[in-house]
Amino acid sequence: MARLISPRYPSCMSAAALPNTRMSVEEFLAWSQTQAGRYELVGGEVLAQASERAAHAKIKGRVYLALHNAIRAKSLPCYALPDGMAVRIEADTVFEPDAQVYCGAELPSDAIFVESPVVVVEVLSPSTGKNDALRKLAAYFKLPSVAHYLIVSPDSRLVFHHARGQGTTILTKIIRDGLIVLDPPGLEISLSDLYGE
Repeated sequence: MARLISPRYPSCMSAAALPNTRMSVEEFLAWSQTQAGRYELVGGEVLAQASERAAHAKIKGRVYLALHNAIRAKSLPCYALPDGMAVRIEADTVFEPDAQVYCGAELPSDAIFVESPVVVVEVLSPSTGKNDALRKLAAYFKLPSVAHYLIVSPDSRLVFHHARGQGTTILTKIIRDGLIVLDPPGLEISLSDLYGE
């Protein structure tokens, strides 16, 4: 079976380093824990994630910190996580969002994926923008727990806030200033926390 060649591979990543067979989520999680770098599983095929620009890493850190602080401000039984924790979408698809929030009991220390995220966040990059806006938008909302999906621009004050509506409706707001309201679980994040004054 041919390996999936993607523009998301960093230039130093050889396609030969990736598995040449389809994987289940369990196989992928076991494999990825022994690998350097970051990967996602899409339709059973492994995709390497490209190196990040400084702007991307900076916004990603600010998003996590804003979510963490918003949870603490409201004393909610929820937890914010930076990238590194996987989200299982289907039996052959696993994403690793740039930040996420889950609520309820705290995950055990040996957990490697989040079962029921409430908020997932992706920071745009030149190589993943279309994927984040299309494939991941549809995929994240397959999970009943997901109430909000944020797509954050690292280069300008711009957040696309997708929220679960009634039935299959997804409500989208384009936010350039003010607050991002994430209810449930009851969080508010200021764009100034993400981008500065």
